[in-house]
Amino acid sequence: MPKKLKLASAQSRTLSTTADTLRALEQTATSAAQQGIDLILFPEAYLGGYPRTCTFGNAVGGRTVDGRDQFLHYFHSAVDFGDTPAGAGDDWLNRKLPLPKNKKYRGDGTREELERIAQETGVFIVTGIVERVGGTLYCGAVYICPREGILGKRRKVMPTGSERMIWGQGAASTLRAVTTEINGVRLCLAAAICWENYMPLLRQALYSQNVNLWLAPTADARDTWASLMRTVGCEGRCFVMSANQCLRRKNLPDWIKGNTPTSHGEAPTAGLAPLAFHSTEPSHPHGERRRSTITITDDKHEICWPVIEKRDTAESIRNGDSAIDEESVSPGGANRPTSGVPSAVEHHRISWPAFRTKSHAVDDEFVSRGGSCIMSPLGDVLAGPLWEVEDGGLLVVEVDFEDCERGRLDLDVAGSYSRMDSFHLTVDGLDLSPPP
Repeated sequence: MPKKLKLASAQSRTLSTTADTLRALEQTATSAAQQGIDLILFPEAYLGGYPRTCTFGNAVGGRTVDGRDQFLHYFHSAVDFGDTPAGAGDDWLNRKLPLPKNKKYRGDGTREELERIAQETGVFIVTGIVERVGGTLYCGAVYICPREGILGKRRKVMPTGSERMIWGQGAASTLRAVTTEINGVRLCLAAAICWENYMPLLRQALYSQNVNLWLAPTADARDTWASLMRTVGCEGRCFVMSANQCLRRKNLPDWIKGNTPTSHGEAPTAGLAPLAFHSTEPSHPHGERRRSTITITDDKHEICWPVIEKRDTAESIRNGDSAIDEESVSPGGANRPTSGVPSAVEHHRISWPAFRTKSHAVDDEFVSRGGSCIMSPLGDVLAGPLWEVEDGGLLVVEVDFEDCERGRLDLDVAGSYSRMDSFHLTVDGLDLSPPP
């Protein structure tokens, strides 16, 4: 008899506050329930936010005051589940940790709210989070069962690149898979967060636990991500769900977009200003640094044009240069004027109204294009990748989990195909045997 469930990957973006995002999660879960969806996945850092483009004023050997203020904003956006810095494991899961004085629960109530949403909608929810514990933030994922509440929570063991500046490293013990039963279908599910999926030994640790539903909340919006998800599905003989946020620059938080001077009078290092950023080119003849503006072409290329003011236009005309022909600029910004353009060595500041208008489109550009997808145990694409669909993008598939066993006929990388007599994997603090 087929063992079918309806799965959904939500391409949802973090909203301006964590409370707003939590309400949006509830609305999406309610809509999913109305569609008969059994399990839904939300992206990496959905609750708490993925601070895309933000540098937090960090450079090798130095930090800025504004960068620390940005981290403060981000710190307050994170959720507090009432766990400990080391991770209390089963004691946290089973609510055995002591409560604060005169409090009904540990943390900020996010755990209880997520459990309520799952219970009332009847949808099993998996979501990415940024967890605040003591003075450290962790990127993680949490599994919420409609019947039993939270079944497990894990922290990303290896933050990627600049993420290591703002997120701590989670313990490998949290890679433990969890089991549940939905409509008579037994699931063994586990999450690998973003580039953890590129870690071969981490993948093998999850394969060894006989995972049949692989969850990959991510922030990777490259075309290559789907090929990795297909590999995981085929390699692990499991269904793979990946969810990413789709986000335009204008929807970044204000504390990331802000372009106010620091207390030292310097331009902030975080946030990308679409207009009039300072370049590193030689200074203007009038003693000012040259300014530029970015134009985005139809095929997503960025062109950096110098900016001038009226006084420079008048000056160039007095010097015998031709007037700028604005109509020679294509609507897409791919062509620049062919006459009257001062050479780079003259260090003029040039202002073209056509580009100044077009530059407003920078706010509408995608800083993350999404790419959510769902793959089969043979590596086939079942849904997606979903590109440039925001605010409600939802991939829905109905799958038969017996396809996982069908795939084991010729490949079981943690069993018959693994050569356990020759190759051995151990992970400190993690039981690699399949959970009961």
